[in-house]
Amino acid sequence: MNYKRLETFVWVASLGSFRKAAERMHTTQPAISARISALESELGVKLFEREVGSAPIALTAKGKDLLPYVEKILYQSEQLRKRAESTTAYSGVIRIGVSETIAHTWLSTFLSRLHNEMPKLDVELTVEVTTVLSAGIKDRSIDLGLLMGPINDPSIVNLDLCTFSLSWVASPMLNLPDRLLYLEELAPWPIISYARNSKPYAEISQKFRELEGPPAHFFASTSLAACRSLALDAVGVATMPDVMIEDALQAGTLKRIRAIWTPSELKFTASYSDEPFNPIAEVAAKIAVETANEYAQMNT
Repeated sequence: MNYKRLETFVWVASLGSFRKAAERMHTTQPAISARISALESELGVKLFEREVGSAPIALTAKGKDLLPYVEKILYQSEQLRKRAESTTAYSGVIRIGVSETIAHTWLSTFLSRLHNEMPKLDVELTVEVTTVLSAGIKDRSIDLGLLMGPINDPSIVNLDLCTFSLSWVASPMLNLPDRLLYLEELAPWPIISYARNSKPYAEISQKFRELEGPPAHFFASTSLAACRSLALDAVGVATMPDVMIEDALQAGTLKRIRAIWTPSELKFTASYSDEPFNPIAEVAAKIAVETANEYAQMNT
């Protein structure tokens, strides 16, 4: 029985669309339709109700009955591949979404290891904020996310990766006192922070809203590199991952601010959907965990 046809059946059933399955499998919609028709002919049953219009493709009663068996076949095929240690046989495209903090730290090492493990695999890389990456994982437009997790969804697998501590920093040109500072003493300056739809921004903005006196003003950005540049140019006070400011601290172009409160450390996960089963994402996630652990050991 043709493996690609079985895989196509599972993706159409999962995504409810021939078009989305074609996008996911990097082929054309007619090719998807041809595979499903061939599988139906081979099995002698109708698997999908093909409605006219934009309504999702629905499984027939027989299709629903057969889906768990096909998923089991694909899973067992993957276990066989693992037993044979044949990850080099993986091919196709994996779409990886990455938070910028990881892009600035161990992403290159991870991608090099991924290529060594699966040399026939192509990678489509997206660097975005966690909310965007999380949505992409849920709608299956991203296979694997390295993001601030976990994602609370029963169909999503979350593997712990690493944590990054945050610090308050500012340019020496701001002449902030060299002592423990209250947040009220930072509030007169623009607070340079993560994007508004991020966990760090929510935590920081809530803390400043609790203060008495005039409200703080935020310069929020989806780019950590832009935040760092604004801090270097003395635009305001920034909260940044320590790993991204070490060189500037050593050079004296940024100064760590001792404040009475510091945002929580950032926790990252490798997150992917296992409905339907996605063996390439599973293997890649484990490689990401190994890479993150090695990075942490080297930087402790």
